[in-house]
Formats: sequence, C-alpha cells, structure tokens
Amino acid sequence: MCAGTEPASIVHTCTATPALLPARAVRTRLSMPEGSPLFRTRLLKATVGSVMRMMFRIRVEGAEHIPGSGPVILAGNHLTFIDSMILPLVCDRTVHFIGKDEYVTGKGLKGRLMAWFFTGAGMIPVDRDGANGGVAALMTGRRVLEEGRIFGIYPEGTRSPDGRLYRGRTGIARLTLMTGAPVVPFAMVGTDKLQPGGAGMPRPGRVTVRFGEPMEFSRYEGMDRDRYVLRAVTDSVMAEVMRLSGQEYVDMYATKAKAA
Repeated sequence: MCAGTEPASIVHTCTATPALLPARAVRTRLSMPEGSPLFRTRLLKATVGSVMRMMFRIRVEGAEHIPGSGPVILAGNHLTFIDSMILPLVCDRTVHFIGKDEYVTGKGLKGRLMAWFFTGAGMIPVDRDGANGGVAALMTGRRVLEEGRIFGIYPEGTRSPDGRLYRGRTGIARLTLMTGAPVVPFAMVGTDKLQPGGAGMPRPGRVTVRFGEPMEFSRYEGMDRDRYVLRAVTDSVMAEVMRLSGQEYVDMYATKAKAA
C-alpha cells in the first residue's frame, strides 16, 4: 500500500509447504464499531475513494468476474505506488494484501494515523525482510484464503522498473494449489503515467482497471511442490495479465532488471 512496500508480493523460494492452518469461520457483522477494520474500509472508500475516483477518472472493466463470496486471489501487474490504493476502491469486497510491518508500528500521531489507514485499507503487516519472510508472506496469504476472503498479490514481486511486465514468482501458484482458490487476473492501465517512478504526488488523469475471468487449477491438485507445475501455473496467469494490460513481456525477474 505504501511506496516501496510491494504490498502483496510473495517470493518463490519457499521450498517447504507449511502445515495446514486452522480456518476461522467467516462471520457477517450486523454492526460495525468505529474502530473496526471493516468500518474503516467503508469510510476510506466513501471519503478518500470518492476523491480518487474523480482525480483518476477510474474506469473498471470486468468487475463481474470477481466472485461475490469465497476465497479469491487477485493477481495483477504492478506499475506504481497508487496501484495498491486503487485496487481496493474498485472491489465491492475487502481486498487483503501484505505490507511492511513498519507502517503500522510508528509512534506519535503520524504513526497512529498510518496504522489506522493501512489496516483499514486491508493491509496485513508482515516482516518480509528476515530469513523467514517468504514463508510468513505465504502463510499469511493462505490464512486469508482459508477464511474465505480476497487476497491481492503482484506476482512480479516488485514494481516494474520500466512499464513492462516481468516474470512472475511462483508464490501465487503455491497459494492457488494449496487452497483451491480461483485466480482472477487484473491489469492496471495508466497508473505509471500519473505517478512516474512510483514516488511523489500523482497527477490527475485516466486509469483503467481490467479484470479477467477466474482461472482455476484443480487439475494440479496435490502438486504444489512440483516446480514445473508451479512455473506452468504462474506463467499462465502472467500470460492473462499481459493480455489484459497490453504490456510487453520480459522473461526475467524484475528484481534482476532493477539490479542490473
């Protein structure tokens, strides 16, 4: 959600499949206390969301492809910081994603406001910088899906350095094979033109968000440790993201391109 957080990327180097986490029953709230994340999500959509819709003239295509209930993985391209602000606004259901824990642990008034905003927007803080960061991200995504919720992820693992679409990390394949959740591909179009480099205040303009039809991979059930299957599933998702976005595809990881 925040610049540099790469909110919902999951690395592909998790070699062991974690034990099944207990799923909690999904409960429907009849009332929403003001401090609850659901209340904050709706408040943010009604206030910040309205301003952003006018500022970016957001056009949504294919939103009907997002299932109205049950676990869903939203997987798409990542061009700039505001991608993670726009995605939750255009979905009726709350989209959960991963962000750095430092954005909810700040002190003082600024720290409390940041924590209120990010958790209300659906961010789940995870320390991804340590040795077990990849496993923690994978387990978090799995828990969200097993609770019947939506988990947003950028398979590239980081923002594109040049507007092209890069090779996807296989964490997304692990998630769909472990949980059975369908993958709904999406594409952000135009956000990089409004916020070049991913920093600074975005300029007004037009943004289009396209959602594709759900993709399911039940034919690969029980094969979440097969690296060839993981690569095939990931590549098929990225091919659909490329079709939706119209981006040029680069068969290398974005992190490698940034380091070059």
